[in-house]
This record gives sequence, structure tokens and C-alpha cells, in this order.
Amino acid sequence: MATSQAKQEPENYSFLPLIHDIIKCMDKESADVHGELNKLKTRIQEMRDQIQAMPGIDTSAEEQQEALETLRQQVATKNQLLHKYRGLCMFDIPKA
Repeated sequence: MATSQAKQEPENYSFLPLIHDIIKCMDKESADVHGELNKLKTRIQEMRDQIQAMPGIDTSAEEQQEALETLRQQVATKNQLLHKYRGLCMFDIPKA
């Protein structure tokens, strides 16, 4: 499972190579232009599908800001508790 992910190639999110291939086909007046355009359309649709599958894509900006503020408050509270408990010296082990 994890090994199959490790063997996968890194994702390429650039459209420029496809656009370059389309321009080259147009310069040569090649019949491959339609095939290259279909590749570009397929890549665009794949990117749209990936964006729609992203977690939190349906969350509004205000909801994200509220969640972020809540998490920041939790971090601040935990840092205060950490400093408080460090100051208690309960973790020092006396030598016998």
C-alpha cells in the first residue's frame, strides 16, 4: 500500500508542455493537433476532479478563519500549561 505510493511518479501539474506540443503541431500544420488538444482537455478535467476532491474545499473562508483562530487559541492554552507545569519542578528526580 505505502510502497505503491512510493513507486508512483511525482505529479506534474504544469500545462505548459502540453500547450507547447499543441503550438508545435500547429506550426507544422500537423493532424496531431486534435490529439494534443484532447490531452490538454483531459489534463484540465483531471485537475478539476482533484480540486473537487480536496478536503475542506466546501468550507467557506469565514469557517476556515474561525477554525484557524480556534486552533491558535488551543496552541496558546497548551503552551501556557506547558510553561506552568515546567515551573513546578515535579519532574526532577532526587538523588538517593
